[in-house]
Amino acid sequence: MADNKTSKATPLMVDSHEDLAWNMLTFGRDYRLSAFETRKKEKSTAIPGVNGDCMLGFPEYQAANTALIFATLFAAPIRSKEGDWDILSYKNIQEAHQFYLDQIEAYDRLTGESPDMFQPVYNRRQLDSLLSRHDSSSAAPKDIPVGLIYSMEGAEAVREPQEVEEWFERGVRIFGPAWAGNRYSGGTKEPGPLTHDGIELVKVIESLDAILDISHMDIQSVQGTFDHYSGKIIATHSNPQTLMKARESNRFLSDRTIVQLAERGGVFGIVPYNLFLSTEWKKGDPKENVRLAVYVDQIDYVCQLLGSADHVGIGTDFDGGFGYQATPAGLNSMADIGRIIPMLELKGYSQSEIARIFGLNWINYLRKNLPET
Repeated sequence: MADNKTSKATPLMVDSHEDLAWNMLTFGRDYRLSAFETRKKEKSTAIPGVNGDCMLGFPEYQAANTALIFATLFAAPIRSKEGDWDILSYKNIQEAHQFYLDQIEAYDRLTGESPDMFQPVYNRRQLDSLLSRHDSSSAAPKDIPVGLIYSMEGAEAVREPQEVEEWFERGVRIFGPAWAGNRYSGGTKEPGPLTHDGIELVKVIESLDAILDISHMDIQSVQGTFDHYSGKIIATHSNPQTLMKARESNRFLSDRTIVQLAERGGVFGIVPYNLFLSTEWKKGDPKENVRLAVYVDQIDYVCQLLGSADHVGIGTDFDGGFGYQATPAGLNSMADIGRIIPMLELKGYSQSEIARIFGLNWINYLRKNLPET
């Protein structure tokens, strides 16, 4: 995949999926702290057993040269509730709506109280202002906040399709119609087509010039989206189905879908989660049973399928129902994501291609597709 452009600068990192607000409200995690400080605080609690050891924190973002995070709004339906700790499982649409509002407010508090660490990014002007600080030789990474792009994972909070406009006004820029199946779309473990309301939903998203995320949508719904939607489209956190067929899950994307996504100019964020990397690994198995090179193999597979590194990114989903114990050997926290760089180099990827995979593909996409102001 090599080209002739090279750069010795540490690549900027963009993570296209992190459930920060869900963790903040469910477990009281404070992402201004180090992941290791959070682990120490949680050591004698039930949290590591249900969500794994924390992978994220501001010092780890700095170490990984993180510029942007797609910060989600997420709640699960009550039928998926995993225990008494799972306090953001909604019983009805109105409750989902309130949970998502609570998460917007959590982000507002975080960015309001600690603007030196986190700031919301709603438009290109804010994006370019933030990125210009990374470009400045006088700015050290520790002095630059991480930008948050608000992303809705599952449209359960959208009480009727036209309400997308209200969420857009609140700062949400990315809308994923499904997590599990719902009245709009088939979803993970719950197959089904894009419904009549789902078609209306994606048309409203298109009319607002917002961005649609097909992660978690069932294949029938994805194809319905391609049929009825001509707008901006991405996959923030998915993995290629071809390498995971033995898992027999509708959570992965087919080669056809990946190609269609790229043809629409989209970017595909790949998840370093052992259940999405190995068909043999199961929860409770040693993390060392999955090598970090397997994650790099998935990145390479998609790049080879598409013939370039222009549509691939990193969507870790760290702390989103799994932690340290379920990530490949060699990953102790977000700070270690750079360990895949020499592995990509060994496969022939140039520095500029690696920079695109790490963050530039997402940055270029956002520069084209966020509102100007």
